[in-house]
Amino acid sequence: MTTLATQVSIAEALTTVLPDGLPFRFTAYDGSAAGPEDSPIHMHLASERGLSYILTAPGDLGMVRAYVMGDLEITGVHPGNPYELMRLILDQFHFHRPRAAEALRIIRGLGWNHLKPPPPPPQEHLPKWRRTFEGLRHSKARDKSAIHHHYDVSNTFYEWVLGPSMTYTCAVYPHAGASLEEAQFEKYDLVARKLDLKPGMRLLDVGCGWGGMVRHAAREYGVKALGVTLSAAQAEWASAAIKREGLEELAEVRYLDYRDVPERDFDAISSIGLTEHIGVRNYPSYFGFLHDRLKPGGRLLNHCITRPDNHFRNTGAFIDRYIFPDGELIGSGRIISEAQDAGFEVRHEENLREHYALTLAAWNENLVTHWDEAVAEVGHPTAKIWGLYLSASRAGFEHNTIQLHQVLATKPDARGNSHFPLRPTWGS
Repeated sequence: MTTLATQVSIAEALTTVLPDGLPFRFTAYDGSAAGPEDSPIHMHLASERGLSYILTAPGDLGMVRAYVMGDLEITGVHPGNPYELMRLILDQFHFHRPRAAEALRIIRGLGWNHLKPPPPPPQEHLPKWRRTFEGLRHSKARDKSAIHHHYDVSNTFYEWVLGPSMTYTCAVYPHAGASLEEAQFEKYDLVARKLDLKPGMRLLDVGCGWGGMVRHAAREYGVKALGVTLSAAQAEWASAAIKREGLEELAEVRYLDYRDVPERDFDAISSIGLTEHIGVRNYPSYFGFLHDRLKPGGRLLNHCITRPDNHFRNTGAFIDRYIFPDGELIGSGRIISEAQDAGFEVRHEENLREHYALTLAAWNENLVTHWDEAVAEVGHPTAKIWGLYLSASRAGFEHNTIQLHQVLATKPDARGNSHFPLRPTWGS
């Protein structure tokens, strides 16, 4: 048992790096406290191991490790929807990096023994340098491992969180009072209308998830649709859903890397939530492949999370290690320019970030509703990670730190004709 540090209390160390103060109540195992006493939200650092997590991985990673392992306790918000805490952090959490001498004083006062990192939670993915043994970044083998980490959690768990549509991408709310299911139907239908789908056409849906777009295109538009996914669990669920809905003659989902699709001359391609996994440096080959698979006059709809600018930066340790390993985001300008450089003519784009905030709020509500079942299915730590991730993402979309863009492009024929109407025909 180590001796508690007396020179610097944990609350004092925290307020040193947060000069504007805390927007919630904080207490620690050493008896120190900070923040408003009447705050409905209370964060408690319960152990020395938790302090070691925070000191050895400053920023969101250390806090998440302590939270996942139970060393950082949060009350006043439901673990399935800690949105109010995330909103406070984004609004009022202003971190100040201390000077070297001040940092040394804090560490010495808290105890050098806390600089030995505890083992990370088992839910955490390998650091980037360790993933090299799985292959180069965005190689087929490494992409398959990253997709497995995120999407093969449990189909039952996803059914509880995502709802009956099993759609893990931004919905489009036709009005503020629409249900999640109505909004997901509208999203798929908006994509279909933008692609101008007609009976008998052929659609390729890359990164198809649980087959929502494939089934919608087949059921609502009579389109022969092929979806591909790197998640075996998704492919299995989607194939069963296709059979259950009697769509086998039109719809198919394969467990396959999109780069291995052999068919060509598709009338339309949809990419809904795949670009985030591609890697910015791979955009030329990605858009080049999609361009090659479209017939002249065909359309591409690219739907993905973006940044509000075109400056590349990492996604953050929490997202990379717990949610989207190797995921990368960039602004819509870069996406549009890469599509153009691949030979596409971009005809329309729109930002749906407010819709994603509403979608995430609905997923959080679903998780809270099914909390006990979710914990039984995937374990308390994983359920907490998802509650944190969904609510933090919602706050990010609301604060415009992330966006969601749909980009519609065409492949002009040899004479430069994109076979596009004078005005859009898809409505709102």
